[in-house]
Amino acid sequence: MMPFSLPSSFMRRFGFAIALMPLTLMSAIALNTPLQRAQGQTAEQNSLIINSDVQEANSQTGIFTARGNVQMNYPARQIQATAAQAQYFSQERRIVLSGDVYILQQGNSIRGENVTYLIDEGRFIATPKANQQVQSIYIVSEPNPNQPPGTPSAPAVPPLAPSPGS
Repeated sequence: MMPFSLPSSFMRRFGFAIALMPLTLMSAIALNTPLQRAQGQTAEQNSLIINSDVQEANSQTGIFTARGNVQMNYPARQIQATAAQAQYFSQERRIVLSGDVYILQQGNSIRGENVTYLIDEGRFIATPKANQQVQSIYIVSEPNPNQPPGTPSAPAVPPLAPSPGS
């Protein structure tokens, strides 16, 4: 079979265009493909958000540990907390906070050395340092005279911004 060759005048005219064809095709494909934005995790309602100096997670035990300047936010339960350490036991669905713990939930607060939060029960168990006490502050709303008896009144909820106090 005889090899095929293009006339030299054709090569001069179209050689540059032929050489650029693969680049042109790649650009067209790239420009026609919709660009996808990089999306990070968002703080969804069921997220447990923990910031700290150091964090460890053990996928076999399901235990997540955060140490140092721990700040926890659990929007689903309107809970914010600060502590020296936090452990989330995913299989048991409990959170253990320790070291100068301060928790704020819907305007109510609790302060102690160790606080365990049982997620499924919505219950806090707090213990103090030796020879000290746990402190809780609850908002008790006054009854509304226009509200029927036996109807719970909603407390005014301040913004969630825990800050460890004295």
